[in-house]
Amino acid sequence: MRKSTTLSFILAAALGCTTLAFAGPGGPGFGGPHHGARAEGAMAFRGLNLTDAQKSQIKSIVQQSFASLKSQGQAVHQARQAFEALSPNSSGYQAAAASLAQAEASFTQARIVARAAVTAQIYNSVLTSAQQTQYTSNKAAAQARRQEWQEFKASHPQPSINSSAQ
Repeated sequence: MRKSTTLSFILAAALGCTTLAFAGPGGPGFGGPHHGARAEGAMAFRGLNLTDAQKSQIKSIVQQSFASLKSQGQAVHQARQAFEALSPNSSGYQAAAASLAQAEASFTQARIVARAAVTAQIYNSVLTSAQQTQYTSNKAAAQARRQEWQEFKASHPQPSINSSAQ
């Protein structure tokens, strides 16, 4: 179970590079605690009327990026397994925790840089100028919706669990 979860995470991270740019009008259907960045990218690529050739180019770019991150993702997975195999009273427990933290940080940095490189490559070499304009517009609209949501949440705070028990 843990192996498939980690592999799913790595795949989602790689696909997050373009955030399923060719997901179609129904949306990508992401969930989980980190869906915001991927969903934002998907929203920006939605509605660009990509041709089949463009979709193919994007798929190729994503696959190349995924392949370049695969070995590092596997190393993080192994570090996580090694850490989880240890007992908290083991002599190498803290060192394994520090090693895992470093591996996770490096992998996160690599994923973010790769996602930016993929997005730039798609933007500059795959999209037409009209699609680039639409991409920028979509991204700005998503950011505006996110800001409106933050303002709404700030003006409508949810009651805490403790205050409802009184």
